[in-house]
Amino acid sequence: MSRIGNRKLEIPSGVTVTIEGNAINVKGPKGELGLNYDSLVDVVVNDNVVEVTRKNETNTAKSLHGTTNSLIENMLEGVSKGFEKGLEINGVGYKFNVSGNKLNITAGFSHPVVMDVPAGLSVEQISNTEITIKGIDKQKVTEFAANIREWRKPEPYKGKGIRYKGEYVRRKEGKKAAK
Repeated sequence: MSRIGNRKLEIPSGVTVTIEGNAINVKGPKGELGLNYDSLVDVVVNDNVVEVTRKNETNTAKSLHGTTNSLIENMLEGVSKGFEKGLEINGVGYKFNVSGNKLNITAGFSHPVVMDVPAGLSVEQISNTEITIKGIDKQKVTEFAANIREWRKPEPYKGKGIRYKGEYVRRKEGKKAAK
């Protein structure tokens, strides 16, 4: 029995949910998102509450039950509050530079890395070493943050690299000098 799938999702104020066939559209103050869900689950809106039920007890239906519920919850939160992910960069000469729809990363390479910001996302530069990615789609926000982090993952010896805000990187001692 899926506990996540059995959750009843409250629709926040200012958000409208419409269901047409196997598609659900969520519209709110920050934007609009849509999802095509599988025919093994049913989505019903009753009295400002969204409920997801499965049609049978197959393993596929059980796994889609909780997944669909979580995706709808993320859509409801995204169009009402939005999502954000913070990144920070550590290292001598390492920095971020946001100019328009481009993100320049200087991370110890012989050239700066230039990334295009995907549509629907915004990147806010807090300082040379910190940025915040904002958007309504949780998957796009976290995927773009992971793609940025992939360029220079934090290393455990000196702590240099790109990390999420609040991420703990376990530091290692390194080699000792010969006696």
